[in-house]
Amino acid sequence: MLRKRRTLSATLTGRAVTLTTSRLKSGRVELSVDGIAQSIVSPADPTALAYPYTRHIARAIDVSAPAGAHLFTVHLGAGALTLARYVEASRAGSPQLVVEFEPELYAEMLAALPLPQGSDVRVIFGDAREVADAALPAASPRPVPDPATAVATPAGPRDGAHPPAVRTAVAAEWVDAPFTIVDLWDAAVIHRRVASREFFARVAARSAADGVVVVNVLDGHPFAYARRQAATLATVLAHVAVVLDADPLDPDGPLGNVLVFASDAPLDIVANPAVLGLPAPNVLHGGELAAWVGAARVMTDSDGTDSPDPNDPRWG
Repeated sequence: MLRKRRTLSATLTGRAVTLTTSRLKSGRVELSVDGIAQSIVSPADPTALAYPYTRHIARAIDVSAPAGAHLFTVHLGAGALTLARYVEASRAGSPQLVVEFEPELYAEMLAALPLPQGSDVRVIFGDAREVADAALPAASPRPVPDPATAVATPAGPRDGAHPPAVRTAVAAEWVDAPFTIVDLWDAAVIHRRVASREFFARVAARSAADGVVVVNVLDGHPFAYARRQAATLATVLAHVAVVLDADPLDPDGPLGNVLVFASDAPLDIVANPAVLGLPAPNVLHGGELAAWVGAARVMTDSDGTDSPDPNDPRWG
C-alpha cells in the first residue's frame, strides 16, 4: 500500500524511479522517471484519467468494441498501466499484453499498485523493437469478429511459475491485436528505432485486419517530429488521423502530447469525432492532414530522429 512516496529500483539505464501520491488530487499516484512524470493512476477509480491524451485514447478504445465486451489490447510501454487499468475497469477480464523493458521495476510497481483480482494482463519483458522483430507464428486466417460479442484474441494459459501479479508471455502471443498503444518513452525521449517505418510495419503485421494503432508523441509547433510520424504511419496503414489539444497552426503553440492513430480500416474517431468528448481536441485527417504533414520525410531506420527534447528553450 503506497502511503506517500516510494523510490523504486533504478532502471537498467540508471534512471531514478519514484511513485508519489498526489498532493492536489486525492487518490491519485504518479510514476516519475528522473523527475519526469510518466503515468498518473487512480487505483480506486481507474476510469478517472488525469491527462487529456489518455482520455482521447480511452474514448477511442470505448468505440472499438461493444460496451463491456472483451478487447484484446496491446500496450508497448507499461508505465503504471494507466490504460490497462482503464480497459480492465471498463471491460473486465479483457486479455491484455504489455511489452516492458524493466522486469524488476514492473514487479515493484505492481506490488505497490496491484491490478484488480481477475485481471488478465500478461507481460513480455524485453526491448519493444526486438519483440516486434521476432518471428510471427505460422500464418493463419484472421478470425472474423462478431460485433455482438467480444473482439478479442485471448492470451495463452497463465504461467504458474510466476505470482498472479506478474504473468509472463512470449512474442508469439502478440498477434491479431484489435488495439495497440505505442507509448515507448525512455524518460523524456522516444528513440528512433521504435519510431521508424520498419518498426511500425512490424506492429501493423501483429495487428488485426481492422486493428487500430495509436502512437503517443510529444511535440510542439512547427510539429516537425509529429508530422514525420504521421507521414511514416501513412506508408504502413491506409487511414491516419492526428489528435492534439493544441492549435496545430499556432506558431506559439506549446509542447504537448500528439496522438497519431492509424488503421487499415476507417477510423471511428474520424467518422464521429464527438466520441472524443469535451473539450473537443483537434482531429486532422484527409486533405487537412495532408496539408499539415506537407513534405515531412518518412522516418526509416537509417533516416530517423529521436523525439524532441522537452527541455529545449524553444518550448518556453
